[in-house]
Amino acid sequence: MAIDAPALTRTETDSIGSMEIPADAYWGVHTARAAANFPITKRPISVYPDLIRALAMVKQASARANKEIGVLDAERADLIDRAAQKVIDGEFHDQFVVGVIQGGAGTSTNMNANEVITNVALELAGREKGDYGFLSPIDHTNRSQSTNDVYPTAIKIGLSLTLRELLEELDLLRLSFLGKSREFHDILKVGRTQLQDAVPMTLGQEFHGFATTLGEDYSRLTENASLMFEINMGATAIGTGITTHPNYSRAVLRHLREISGLDLQTATDLVESTSDTGSFMSFSSSLKRNAIKLSKICNDLRLLSSGPQAGLGEINLPAMQAGSSIMPGKVNPVIPEVVNQVAFAVVGSDMTVTMAVEAGQLQLNAFEPVIAHSIFQSITWMRQAMWTLRVNCVDGITANRDRLGAMVGSSVGVITALTPFIGYAASAALAKTALLTNRNVADLVVEAGLMSREEVTKQLAPARLSGLETITAAIPVIAAEDIIE
Repeated sequence: MAIDAPALTRTETDSIGSMEIPADAYWGVHTARAAANFPITKRPISVYPDLIRALAMVKQASARANKEIGVLDAERADLIDRAAQKVIDGEFHDQFVVGVIQGGAGTSTNMNANEVITNVALELAGREKGDYGFLSPIDHTNRSQSTNDVYPTAIKIGLSLTLRELLEELDLLRLSFLGKSREFHDILKVGRTQLQDAVPMTLGQEFHGFATTLGEDYSRLTENASLMFEINMGATAIGTGITTHPNYSRAVLRHLREISGLDLQTATDLVESTSDTGSFMSFSSSLKRNAIKLSKICNDLRLLSSGPQAGLGEINLPAMQAGSSIMPGKVNPVIPEVVNQVAFAVVGSDMTVTMAVEAGQLQLNAFEPVIAHSIFQSITWMRQAMWTLRVNCVDGITANRDRLGAMVGSSVGVITALTPFIGYAASAALAKTALLTNRNVADLVVEAGLMSREEVTKQLAPARLSGLETITAAIPVIAAEDIIE
């Protein structure tokens, strides 16, 4: 007697018609149509795991809330709950196959989640995938919900989860620069403004500035992340809460707070919060700020390490790879360069978010998919850029002490430290002489009879030159014509 081979497909039907779905797929007809309709980026939503986890959290919280208020029986609610937990734990993410860019304001993403969680739940119940008569993706898993409250809520939770990893990496990068500032604390160098020689400082001070600016970004990102905590669950289609039980909004918020660990709050005006996406724009803007400042730091690292013979050559970046297919021995600053490019992409993504937020119409913004993709991509790329900058560049930076010392010794900028004692006019005249004759500034000051050698040496000590010790003394006015030529 022949044994029938297992079916390779199953038939699913929606309002448009029927389709054959692979028998082993946990997604269904709605997802299949979306995958066919939006072959744009060739990147499924599963490339952002925290978004998938957040979707499952919303479905789990809704199942618990629906069970609590009595609009979903315990058996089905518990099955959805258990299935959602598996997705939260990282299972079945490969079944989230719709593209990151899609029409429909995120409906395809919501349906992908509904179908996967439903079919996982059906398997837990010992039933076949697609047995929607027992457990329906829409009537049960999506009960009391609409894409228009599920999707933005999941985006906000997902971004909050992903941001944690970015902030961890940002702080590690800050600490790396801080460590270098301690290592270089006693190394004098010439500061520069407008790419021209300025007054002395220490290399440690320069790197400490990098650490400080990254710490400020940590604070700004954290502040703007709090905007993600206002959600609109219970709003359903446009904010009026149609199809929901009066107690659902409070119940789902309580469960979602417990599941996510986030300090979520329900918006006071659900109509407004369903149509407004301004919080995404503010958050994206803070990412852009961080990217721009990080790019500026990388510009500085490339300048400081330029050469090594004909450039500034003040620091050495780790040699990571050969820099040329034609010039032997050339090594390029590839790590700062890639971080620069990530920053450029983040700026572009922020403009995309801005335009998408502006394009919202009436009671809904249909362009949240590109908003979500843009911000998730920015966070993901920034996190990886920070990691490679820290591990493959900053941690291995060394200082060219001899070169830095020689530049400070020959710099006329050090005379600025003597202006409180000999005045601006005398300092300017001696600086001009030093540049014309290539003489040492300290020697000229002593020869002019303006200060003793001992006093000049004291005032040009590293601590004084770098501002670590301040000078507060009366300034005797010395005219330029009084200087001994």
